[in-house]
Amino acid sequence: MDTPVELIVGLGNPGQNYERTRHNAGVDLVLELAKSHHVELKHEAKFFGDTVKITIDNRDVRLLIPTTFMNRSGQSVAALARFYQVPVEAILVVHDELDLPPGAARYKKGGGHGGHNGLRDIIQSLGNNKDFARLRIGIGHPGNARQVADYVLKKASPSDQQLILNSIDDALRTLPLALNGQWERAMTALHTAQL
Repeated sequence: MDTPVELIVGLGNPGQNYERTRHNAGVDLVLELAKSHHVELKHEAKFFGDTVKITIDNRDVRLLIPTTFMNRSGQSVAALARFYQVPVEAILVVHDELDLPPGAARYKKGGGHGGHNGLRDIIQSLGNNKDFARLRIGIGHPGNARQVADYVLKKASPSDQQLILNSIDDALRTLPLALNGQWERAMTALHTAQL
């Protein structure tokens, strides 16, 4: 069994202008998870973000939504991880993924940042440690690299938004497996749910 998850981070940008944009898919998942546990995240200035502790399958897990902008996400993640002594391997970062279509979501253990500014900053802030897990929420690609910045900061079409929400629901159902460190089972369950 691999390392159980102690911290789930939802990436996005703060403020109403960015709510429900493609880049905020990670935030959307963490908010749904909090809602399903009837809790609200509270702002903690020392963590540069909103956070709350929940219990899933008798396991305490902290939720964190950085209130920094995406490219400074690491400031928030590193502050909370240091304070609570959460090992890098026990962190799950939820983020939007251009290389997956809307409706797809995938777990991944470790790896590079793939051009994602939030992941890039987290890796740097954790001392160039890439060993955290990721949950990638597919948002599709605009087809041209020059259009990416504009694309991720816009809301998806209603049909794509529904697919993204469906993939978030699928991911939430498989989360207890990932939290217990059963990564292979979580990956299989999530992939199977989307076939």
